[in-house]
Amino acid sequence: MTNREVVVDLASFQSELTVQDYKNIGATKAIVKISENTNYVNPYIRSLIDRSAGGGVNGFAFYHFGRFYNDSAAVAEANYFIANAKRYANVQPGTLLILDAEIKGMPTSSVIAFLQTLRNAGYHTGFYTYKFLLPQFNLEEIHKYADFFWLAAYPLGGQPGPRVPDFNYFPSANYVDCWQHTDNLLGYKVDGSITLTDNAIKLFNPSEVKAEEPKPTPSPNQNNVKYDSWTDDLGVKWYKEDGTFTLSESINLRWGAKTDSDLIATLNPGDVVKYDAFSKHDGYVWLRQVRDNGQFGYLASGECDSNGKRTSAWGKFE
Repeated sequence: MTNREVVVDLASFQSELTVQDYKNIGATKAIVKISENTNYVNPYIRSLIDRSAGGGVNGFAFYHFGRFYNDSAAVAEANYFIANAKRYANVQPGTLLILDAEIKGMPTSSVIAFLQTLRNAGYHTGFYTYKFLLPQFNLEEIHKYADFFWLAAYPLGGQPGPRVPDFNYFPSANYVDCWQHTDNLLGYKVDGSITLTDNAIKLFNPSEVKAEEPKPTPSPNQNNVKYDSWTDDLGVKWYKEDGTFTLSESINLRWGAKTDSDLIATLNPGDVVKYDAFSKHDGYVWLRQVRDNGQFGYLASGECDSNGKRTSAWGKFE
């Protein structure tokens, strides 16, 4: 018997969900929105991954909201999706990347062009649409290019949906791996789905995909006063401080303030980092670098003892 797992799909609308919210929801898989058209990237990709992982999600896939009506535009959007999935989610070959096809008039040939572009780049491919839109597509043809089919069908009205749906309402269709059965799972304003096949579960766990440790998120009340402090939703205390740090040795810049967080780059001696906050935890003094699109980078600037006293500095502060 196929193991049923709860899946949530996460976009900017879910940016306020906390680690505890995800624990309450009880999902084990998540599909995170990366992009839309060729001019939008979800600014909350990293925090959505980090918080949901902290709340119990152990497998990820990623999706793009398609806006194309011809094959060339489909290829352009697929390449935009791939580039930003690499940049913000560190996707590796074998990751499941999904097309969200929910606009009227999208040609089947263009869907296939999009999926072929993903597959040619080494990714597993997925196709998502609503039951009422399914007749506009040639599912038999699309299925040849899609490793995963995710179908949405649920009652309108926004009423809280259960964690496990009533299968008497399952939308009959071929090849369905995952069923989105509510747009308000347990009242948390998040789309809820359930896996239907072993194939679905396998694709959420490609061996190269790794979710980093949850990273700090700033308090909405922080200001520019030096040493204004806040505690993030993981219990780590941060202090506001604007400054620059010039490295005296090579240091890894990471997506999170943990030594096993995903790597952004290795910085070299002489590189200058502008930072806006610091934290002392896990034996290091961490700095937070502000990046594009609301993202942050983190680096250890030296060591500290168990009382938070700095014992070394791997560069010069200004």
